Amino acid sequence: MVSVMRDLLLLAIHLLVTLAKLLRPGGVRAVVAESLLLKHQLLIINRSRERAPNLTTLDRFVLGLATVFMNPQRIWKLAAILKPATLLKFHKALVERKYRLLFSSSFRGRKPGPKGPSAELIAAIVELKRRNPRFGCVRIAEQISHAFGVDIDKDVVRRVLAQHFRPDGSGPSWLTFIAQTKDSLWSMDLFRCESVLVRSHWVMVVMDVFTRRIIGFGAELGSIDGVSVCRMFTNAIAGQPLPKHVSTDHDPLFRFHRWLANLRVRDIDEIKSIPYTPVSHPFVERLIGTIRREYLDQTLFWNSLDLARKLEEFKIYYNHSRVHQSLDGVTPTERSGKRRPARAALESFGWKSHCRGLFQTPVAA
Repeated sequence: MVSVMRDLLLLAIHLLVTLAKLLRPGGVRAVVAESLLLKHQLLIINRSRERAPNLTTLDRFVLGLATVFMNPQRIWKLAAILKPATLLKFHKALVERKYRLLFSSSFRGRKPGPKGPSAELIAAIVELKRRNPRFGCVRIAEQISHAFGVDIDKDVVRRVLAQHFRPDGSGPSWLTFIAQTKDSLWSMDLFRCESVLVRSHWVMVVMDVFTRRIIGFGAELGSIDGVSVCRMFTNAIAGQPLPKHVSTDHDPLFRFHRWLANLRVRDIDEIKSIPYTPVSHPFVERLIGTIRREYLDQTLFWNSLDLARKLEEFKIYYNHSRVHQSLDGVTPTERSGKRRPARAALESFGWKSHCRGLFQTPVAA
């Protein structure tokens, strides 16, 4: 116990001195950060003689803080006990802390707002929609107001139906019907991710519905508008033949005048997904989930350029090497008509690395 307290005291003194040095301008920040990283690893090793000493929250904070000021190529050379999982957990904790501070009622200094509609009102909205499937949100809001005297906004109805109403049906057959040939229908959507420095980046992903092929990505830092959406779309489809249709959801970003004018100039028809029916836009939604789970949650990026480069690597892996159950076990490239690669023999085969070693697939030797 005494040794642990002594280590913490030495660490606190060294951390204060290091922070003072890191605030100085110039090229000494990386050297100071490397010194902090090495010294703290020595403290952890000396604290316990076990082969795998447990890291405390303070340890993860210090190690993660030191890596922010270092060249990424130097981290792996200096990491004696540091693992990639430590950096990923530290980054995840920073992202959770960021949004907790942004949206926590205690941080904003005011009490939480209304709890939303009552259970009885939710049940009435859902039942009205179930009995009248063709009623829209505006009509349902007006009908509720007329019948119960409750002043309700159409956006409240939309949120209630999105959360509590599950329509009958077997899926988006209309979407599959339109996309009968390659590049006849593209689906696109936007999602947000966080950099190492916890800066928000918006990503547009465009995919071909028929082949499940990723057409491309567009990335922007910070807030985006209609001009940004057009620029992201242009970057995503660079060098590709234009489709006949594009499928988008009801995001306000896809209602900007610049975006609609861009589609008219390119002679592309826009098809909106069915309101309040998530299964009407399933392909690109599932693709975004795959990108998050299999790739972005397993790696870190520094800026928009680094993000674009890593997404391009994932695009190559996804299109050429990743098989799909919905395509009967073939890749999107093979579905689009490209020749299948030579089959590997079980007696002699090699391994191909993708996305800087994150994925490994067997290939013919």
